[in-house]
Formats: sequence, structure tokens, C-alpha cells
Amino acid sequence: MSETTLDSTANAIAEKPVSPATKEKAAKNSIFRSGFVISTITLATLIALWALITHLGFVDPLYLPSPLDVVRKFFDLIVNGYADATLWQHFTASISRIFIAVIVAAIIAIPVGLAIGINPVARAIFDPLIEFYRPVPPLAYLPLIVIWFGIGEFSKILLIYLAVFAPIVVATAAGARHVDPIRIRVAQSLGATRWQIIRHIVLPSALPDMLIGIRIGLGAGWSTLVAAELVAATEGIGFMIQSASQFLVTDIVIAGILVIALVAYIIEIGLRILQQKLAPWRGKVN
Repeated sequence: MSETTLDSTANAIAEKPVSPATKEKAAKNSIFRSGFVISTITLATLIALWALITHLGFVDPLYLPSPLDVVRKFFDLIVNGYADATLWQHFTASISRIFIAVIVAAIIAIPVGLAIGINPVARAIFDPLIEFYRPVPPLAYLPLIVIWFGIGEFSKILLIYLAVFAPIVVATAAGARHVDPIRIRVAQSLGATRWQIIRHIVLPSALPDMLIGIRIGLGAGWSTLVAAELVAATEGIGFMIQSASQFLVTDIVIAGILVIALVAYIIEIGLRILQQKLAPWRGKVN
């Protein structure tokens, strides 16, 4: 093979067009890498600023311990625990309450949201009730829940459930209302039943909004966790934070907050990945 032929072959390979999918994937990877770098720098800057403030003594260690003291206390919690329970026991108690509340809320809220989105009668029945209770902070229900249901485990889960339920309903209803009507009419013209339309058109179209509602509900659930574990709890990250704050054990308070933040962040990333897998069409032109 001549040198000219080799050059022309190399040029053809070099000039091979790149598919749009490859370009999109490369762009996403580039954005992810740049975002990760920026996030890492931001986090490192905040920790460095925190360490500098405590090192220079601007804040009393009683109120703001250094990052190193918090890390030491975190490992001490792993080894020795707090309030007659290990850190793992506190963590599993909290995470089980969160997951039970979210699962039960999703099982009930998704059908209610779909009904509100596609049925005017259901909207007239449920929408005023949801909008009436949704703006009320879950903490406002705490005394009433204790009076009605006592101080057992059910009261804690119920309080978290109330915080999670409304965001899932509202997001699901919004997703169901914004289904493309052309798709519904096409399905009807092909003889699809109402249940088939809901299953194959409405539900997939509303799925991205459902997942967003679950993500928002999880955030609300974590924020309610501390209050829920005030109700005669002996285990839980929220209980640990509240108990430590009463004795000004600030390093345990900060360690507990960081545990909640880290777990919530991991769950959020997992839900984002799940949303990309289950609803990859979101944000794309149909």
C-alpha cells in the first residue's frame, strides 16, 4: 500500500463524523467533571474557613468545635455510641422511620395525585383538602398527634408521613395534568381502555414528576425527623442531636447534622440516577 493511500485512509478516519449521541455524552461528562471540581473546591473552602475560624479563636470551641474535633467525636460515636446506643443504632432507627414514611406516603399519594390530575371529581374532592393542610408546618400537628396516638413509634412515622405526602401528591397531579392530549386521543382512537391509557400513557408521562415529588418529600421528611424524634424517642439521629444540644455537646450536634446531610445527599444522588434510568426522556423534545 502506497504512502498516499495510507495518508488518505488516516485522514478519512480522522475526519469520521461524530454522532450527536456521542457529542451529547461527551458534553454531559465534561459538565459533570467541571461541576464535581467546583463542588469539591467549594466544600474544601468551607472546611478550611471553618478550621481557620476555630484555630484563630474567633468562636469559643464550646459553640463551634474545630473540624478535627468533630471528626474525632464522630469516630468516638462509632466506637462508644451515645445515650446507651451506638451510632449505627441511632442511624438505623432514623433511616427506618424515614423509609417507612416515604414508602407509605408514595403508595397512597401517587394514586391520589393521578386521580386529581385526570379526574375533575377527584380533583374537587381531594385538592381543597391537600391545599388546606399542605402549607401547615408538620410541627403544628405534633401536639395533636401525641394527644390522638400517644408517644409510640406510630406517632413519629405519622409526623414524617404528613411532611412527605403533600409534595408527592402535588407533583404527581402536575405530571398527570400535563400529559400530551394528542397521545390520549390516539390511544382512544386505537380502542385503548381508560386503564390502559392511565397505565401506558399517563403513568409514564407523570413518572418524572413523581420522582421529583419523592425527592422533595424526602427533604421535607429529613427536616421533620428531628421534631418527630422529640416524641419520647430513645434512639435516632434527631434524638441524639436534641439530647446533645441540651448539654451543649456541640461536636455531637454537628456530627449528627453532618450524618443526616451525608445520608440525604447520597439518597438524593441515588434518586437522580434512578430518574435518569426510569425517565431518560425528561427534558427532551418529543
